[in-house]
Amino acid sequence: MRREASHRPSRLSRFILWWLKMGLLVCLALCGAFGWFVYDALRPAPDNMPHTDGIVALTGGQGRVDTSLRLLMQNRGDKLLISGVDPQATQQDLLPPHLPDSVKDRVTLGYLARSTIENASETAAWVVDNHIHTLTVVTAGYHMRRALVELRRTLPGVTLYPYPVIPPALEHPFDRSTLHLLLREFAKWLGALAGFVHPPAGVTG
Repeated sequence: MRREASHRPSRLSRFILWWLKMGLLVCLALCGAFGWFVYDALRPAPDNMPHTDGIVALTGGQGRVDTSLRLLMQNRGDKLLISGVDPQATQQDLLPPHLPDSVKDRVTLGYLARSTIENASETAAWVVDNHIHTLTVVTAGYHMRRALVELRRTLPGVTLYPYPVIPPALEHPFDRSTLHLLLREFAKWLGALAGFVHPPAGVTG
């Protein structure tokens, strides 16, 4: 009987084996989540976007402002907020000269945001001031998931429609620099989901 008992795994061995299995499952889950994140980041914007009360473009990458202006000119939204504009930039610097005044009058430049969390706070104030109930969100595909997490925290009563932009950085998704960018954004998205960083108190009303 003693010899049979000696062949049984010890409590420590079973504990280590359990943790190894859990670690493997977590790694597999993270790999699957990252694969979905990359797939989602590379998806083009939908063709059947509805008309919304407003459009917000989160600055920080190529194509975001141009895309939001195109949507505004196509009357896909009533008003446009460009959030996170450089303090030195003016409307003349940012908007194309051929843009009709009737379109320029519908554009608001937001100078307060320097991060995604601040984008959400700045957008919340604009949404309240302009009585926005539906909002098209324009940002890079790899940034969209995190942006939606932060915007939903500050805009619980607003319906959000993502309109992702595929920047040149994602034209070669398996380059080392691109993978590094995607991994970094994936980690930030997980952090936002976990609530590690909370946005400033949203504007109520």
